[in-house]
Amino acid sequence: MNLNPYTFHPILGGALLPHAPQFFTRPDTEDAANIARVEKVAATIGEQLSALKPDVWITISNDHAQQFFLDCAPPFALHVGGEARGHFAGKDFRYAIASEVSFALIRELYRLGFDPAFSSTAAVDYALGIPLTHMGVSADVPLVPLFVNAYLPPQPSMERCYAFGQAMAAALSALQIRAVVMASGGMSHFPGTDRYANPDLAFDKAVLEPLARGNLKSLIGLNEQQLDDTGNIELRCWAVAAGLLGERKPDVVELNPSWHHNYASLGFWSPPVTASMPHYPATRPDLVMLTTALHALANDAAARATYARDAAAFSREKGLVGTQAALLAVGDFKAITALGVHPLVPFLARMQIERETKK
Repeated sequence: MNLNPYTFHPILGGALLPHAPQFFTRPDTEDAANIARVEKVAATIGEQLSALKPDVWITISNDHAQQFFLDCAPPFALHVGGEARGHFAGKDFRYAIASEVSFALIRELYRLGFDPAFSSTAAVDYALGIPLTHMGVSADVPLVPLFVNAYLPPQPSMERCYAFGQAMAAALSALQIRAVVMASGGMSHFPGTDRYANPDLAFDKAVLEPLARGNLKSLIGLNEQQLDDTGNIELRCWAVAAGLLGERKPDVVELNPSWHHNYASLGFWSPPVTASMPHYPATRPDLVMLTTALHALANDAAARATYARDAAAFSREKGLVGTQAALLAVGDFKAITALGVHPLVPFLARMQIERETKK
């Protein structure tokens, strides 16, 4: 059983991609070269993610007032049907649903304190069909589609979206399912409003900067008012993906602004870097006696006096043997810390011994 939190993650990779309807409708107002750049980077990301051979693809998209808007607007809803279909701009979408996985995830999420809705008949709109088409994902690839309420207040907070993504990752881990995640949405745009021609490019660049460094959790710092003011309400989908992905640096980050929409594409396919051990680790069982001896040297003048008279005898008295006894006997506190001892304890022991030696 792998209990090391620094080495395991069920998410093999992921993508954060735009889904503007103009990618398919192609009005004269669009820059064809700009669209081509978006398509190219998405195709590259799709190839890389497919090469990871995941068990399922987790897709995260919002509803554009199509099906949940008036009848029921859950913050999160999973598709559990056999397949999902849709149609937009003369294109038909059809994708296989990993329904057993979706049902299993729902059960795990209930146990983890989340209550997502589920649907057997939800349709697929361009929020999902466009990025999957750009990525070259075929109809038989098993998907677990997640719908996030981005447009209809009250929407889930970014903190809640991120936490939901973390819970999904925990559920996938419990089920031993390897996945890639694709989140659709953003960046700044204001469809249906008088600000449609004024996306907030400066804000989007500021948001992308920490993401490019691998600080995906920075998204939870965006509040509801900021998302609305900057045309970034769809970043809720990205926040769910961030919770699934964890902190990892993207392999590609591309920003392709248009006059009405800032197209941002991020792809993650390299293995996550194994986190380094913390500066202040937990105390391992095999280091308890050594840590106890050091703690005595740091806090007990009588213990330090005994150590000063005969360091080797002090080490034996504390039950130490082998390398640990030898290092403490010669006062090699740097090597003791390198063994994995919590560094504050040898630091304080050495400081007290040096202070008394100078008297």
